[in-house]
Amino acid sequence: MTKEILHIKNMVCPRCITSVEDILHELKYSFERVELGEATLNETLSADKVSALKDKLLKHGFELLEDKKDKIVEAVKTHIIQLIKNPSHTSHSTKLSSYLSKELGYDYSHISSIFTSSQGITIEKYVILQKIEYVKELLSYNELTLSEIADKLNYSSLAALSAQFKSVTGTTPSHFKQLTDQGRKSLDNLIP
Repeated sequence: MTKEILHIKNMVCPRCITSVEDILHELKYSFERVELGEATLNETLSADKVSALKDKLLKHGFELLEDKKDKIVEAVKTHIIQLIKNPSHTSHSTKLSSYLSKELGYDYSHISSIFTSSQGITIEKYVILQKIEYVKELLSYNELTLSEIADKLNYSSLAALSAQFKSVTGTTPSHFKQLTDQGRKSLDNLIP
């Protein structure tokens, strides 16, 4: 049986995996597994089936990736999100560049160049933006202290987290937390 791996853009959470599985079931496509950013099918799709899949995916906010560079960019994003949400996935001493090179099978300078030219920001800046978004999410849940969040995300200290948070959002984590306790507000409205 021929297998085909499809790369899918905008898959960032377990609900995304379920949505793509539902689409594949609905289209009656046989698949082995669906993970963040990709689906392994038990068949090779005809052009008509690919077109039908593209249409269904787009209606749910996903995109079938066919360009090699797009696949690399999406893989970088997927790995970064996984690392941020589950930092135990690698050891603290593993550099992001080494990890991405190993996982994607390319030299980091090649990966970095493709990512930056496609996204307009460096991988490192993307990591910072994703970490800050995750910090905001954790703050809004009100389950962890700022120190616990700093530790969970491998910041060297609470001060390091606070400084990075303020440089990205324009406000401190404590101030953001106070705002979320009273109902979450858009950060665009906080900065004059």
